[in-house]
Amino acid sequence: MKESKNSWDAILQKAFESARKYEMKCTGCAQTTIAGIFDALDIENDDVFRSASGLADGLGLTGDGSCGALVGGAMAISYLFGREKKDFPDMFKPMRSYMMVKKLHDRFVEQYGSCRCYDIQEHLMGRTFNLYDPSVLEKAAEAKMYAHCSKVAGTAARLAAEIILYERNRQKGEK
Repeated sequence: MKESKNSWDAILQKAFESARKYEMKCTGCAQTTIAGIFDALDIENDDVFRSASGLADGLGLTGDGSCGALVGGAMAISYLFGREKKDFPDMFKPMRSYMMVKKLHDRFVEQYGSCRCYDIQEHLMGRTFNLYDPSVLEKAAEAKMYAHCSKVAGTAARLAAEIILYERNRQKGEK
């Protein structure tokens, strides 16, 4: 049975709110996004969650890579729809997850103008932050970095959850 519109809306709202709250309280945008998605979809997998630990703030707090929230959303999609090791030689097997993650990327970039952490920081806060510099942490707090990044994590979680729900329902319709 396909989820109803009300059910979808509740799941998407839970993904957004859970990821947002986790980011405000715990930080680590890749992990907080995964946690929000997994909470909303009632999934438990500490291996996936733990594997996102070093991906925050553009990979390793560098700001120079892809937004950790976007990467966390991509990880959740790939966990659910990606290629398994037994299918490794089949180069076409991951195409579905590639297309789903591309959809996530495109929607995310449409909203934030980029997938790069520093670009998003610049867009939302007017500057970037080197989080390895203790003197910059206070400036990040003054710029409300945690509030901005929590909304980004929530948005990435909601977008990824929507793509996951759509694909699940599409698969159910095929059976």
